Amino acid sequence: MKVVVVGCTHAGTAAVEQILQEHPDTDITVYERDDNISFLSCGIALYLGGKVKHLEDMFYSSPKDLEKLGAKVKMRHDVLKIDSKNKTIMCENMDTHEIINDNYDKLIMTTGSTVVVPPIMGISDSRILMCKNYAQAEAIYKTAKNHKRITIVGGGYIGVELAESYANTDHEVTLIQSHNQILNHYIDKKMSDKVVDLLEKHDVKVLLNERVTGFDRDDENNVVIETNKTDHTADLVIVCTGFVANTDLLRGQVDMDRRGAIIINEYTQTSNPDIYAAGDACTVYFNPAHKHAYMPLATNAIRQGALAGINIFGNIQKYMGTQATSAMELFGYTIASTGLTLGHALEDKMNADVVEYHDYYRPAYMPTTEMLTIRLVYDKDSRLILGGQLFSKHEVAQSANTLSVCIQNKNTIDDLAFMDMLFQPNYDNPFNYLNLVAQMAVAKERK
Repeated sequence: MKVVVVGCTHAGTAAVEQILQEHPDTDITVYERDDNISFLSCGIALYLGGKVKHLEDMFYSSPKDLEKLGAKVKMRHDVLKIDSKNKTIMCENMDTHEIINDNYDKLIMTTGSTVVVPPIMGISDSRILMCKNYAQAEAIYKTAKNHKRITIVGGGYIGVELAESYANTDHEVTLIQSHNQILNHYIDKKMSDKVVDLLEKHDVKVLLNERVTGFDRDDENNVVIETNKTDHTADLVIVCTGFVANTDLLRGQVDMDRRGAIIINEYTQTSNPDIYAAGDACTVYFNPAHKHAYMPLATNAIRQGALAGINIFGNIQKYMGTQATSAMELFGYTIASTGLTLGHALEDKMNADVVEYHDYYRPAYMPTTEMLTIRLVYDKDSRLILGGQLFSKHEVAQSANTLSVCIQNKNTIDDLAFMDMLFQPNYDNPFNYLNLVAQMAVAKERK
């Protein structure tokens, strides 16, 4: 069987490795228009903040690694056209400009996403940079060395992580967010307020409910950021306003959602049975909301990529969907989340509610302990757990994983209230804090 993989970051790399580990005789060709593969963009902030010394360490595979497995890897080859009816592709060698035509039996689309570039006047200024790939990270690193005042536009994960990195490297940092909170896809406003307080304690200026409307330069050559409220000046601006699926090659040939993300079934197969898709190019099935959604996370990409590599040989293993579980470390605190926030659950017309646990994660008689905040979101009708958010200096990321499994397995607040969990004073109280927050929910419903 001849397989063509278009795009090779996380999902593409996972697909190729899976195919060649199980079916080493497969004829597989990879077309990638960049000069690198498998770049972990989540490590950019670590590099910019000095925690990781070499950006090259953010690559976990290489074209040579895939070639050793048996793949033909065509770097800096830009696919120009896909004809799904005749199973052909046309691409250009970006160095020689040679046009190449190829064919396939099965196609795996792992073309990823691109940074959303807002249609704002002045955004092409050389001191306004985007942040996602290796080249962009290098440009930010080099440019920021000579600029003290940095403004970040967008309060998602990347924006918040960059704010911490630059606050830790003696920059003056401003974070502008158009919503009334930050990290709005992952946490509720009440939890966001804790994160904003943490940022401001470390001298990050956070501006909420401000929408950037344009960029300019003033007489002193400062970058002027125009918003719906006022103007701000900076030496450098980094735009982190989200991602959009890179799927133009298959537009009109497979089913897509209204944002242009490819819709896949439980075997990562598109509406064309010979085309599979994985990663940021396609939707995920968001389990707590029971619907397809667009959630560009590396965790989704590697799982879908590996499953595409399995299922091109038949409907072998189903995709289990996602809870969009994620976490970040910020100034020594862990912020972790999974599933639906209360706000998103109510938007989806669910009869949802929330309880909030705030106490020490282990007994007060221990030499040290830390406060822990948990918000547990649940459905009042079915009592199913819908989501959770955690915030503490204690490492609580693995507790988000536990809640993710509970959502995946359709556990209720009653299940979690008495679920078997270890007790040892080094780690928790006789009832683990996840038991305790669920018991709060049970008690609230009893009333």
